[in-house]
Amino acid sequence: MSNVLIVAEHLNGKLNGATAKCVSAAQAMQAEAIDIVVLAEDAGAVAADAKRIAGVRKVLAISNPANAAAVAQVLGPQVAKLAAGYSHVFGPSTTFGKDLMPVVAALLGTAQVSDVMAVEGSHTFKRPIYAGNAIVTVEAPADRPVVATVRTASWKEAAMDGNANVEATTVEAELPSHTRFVELAAGRSDRPDLQSAKRVVAGGRGVGSEENFKIVFDFADKLGAAVGASRAAVDAGYVPNELQVGQTGKIIAPELYVAIGISGAIQHLTGIKDAGTIVAINKDADAAIFEIADIGLVGDLFQVLPELEAALG
Repeated sequence: MSNVLIVAEHLNGKLNGATAKCVSAAQAMQAEAIDIVVLAEDAGAVAADAKRIAGVRKVLAISNPANAAAVAQVLGPQVAKLAAGYSHVFGPSTTFGKDLMPVVAALLGTAQVSDVMAVEGSHTFKRPIYAGNAIVTVEAPADRPVVATVRTASWKEAAMDGNANVEATTVEAELPSHTRFVELAAGRSDRPDLQSAKRVVAGGRGVGSEENFKIVFDFADKLGAAVGASRAAVDAGYVPNELQVGQTGKIIAPELYVAIGISGAIQHLTGIKDAGTIVAINKDADAAIFEIADIGLVGDLFQVLPELEAALG
């Protein structure tokens, strides 16, 4: 019997879509019960969103001033205590989940299964290795809780037509005194979040400079899309590293991905392989990006993008 506890990811009172993707992974395992835990300073609003995810039995809402910031060393002991009675603990393979879930696994004395992209059984999963060039099947020990991160690019969000029970509760866990939250330094943007956006426009080294990247931002705004970048563009200082897509950046799966001036290094392709439609614009007809693109346009991006914007009205 599999009972799954999913740790909700949220920010500024809003539930991240990665949580619903974790529910999809649990459903693929045919779990008998799927619960979500929301740890926040005030968990009410996020719990109200989480209860709507289809297939969820109940939402544990834990409000505590100590949970105001997502600090793994603070959240970890609470999740580990709550894990009693559950066979599996899932979290998203995002920055949040990659930070938190190893702490939970260590406290439970088990090894973490990372980047679950397919479920073969209650303790058997598939995950990518070698930058996604190979898929390995791993089997978790049956005598210990399974702690896993779910590769969000490989799963669709569960439907939002559920109505689970919300239980306001507390957890008795010893929280560390040596770790404290100081501040969150993050770029502010009105554009959609890169990891959850349905449409993404990304620029590469071919954009040429930080000033030239404005053409990418303008085109993204036209499409209502998030903005991403290749590692080459980030390393060159065109954009901050939170926009990086690829093996050492964010793994994303938008419905539409527009690659502008991106050559298509294997490390970048790893981050977009699950995208729905890939459109590539590059003046080099031999660029590797065209091998995986659904639509390819060979041309000067500084001529092509204004024409596309005009066509879009």
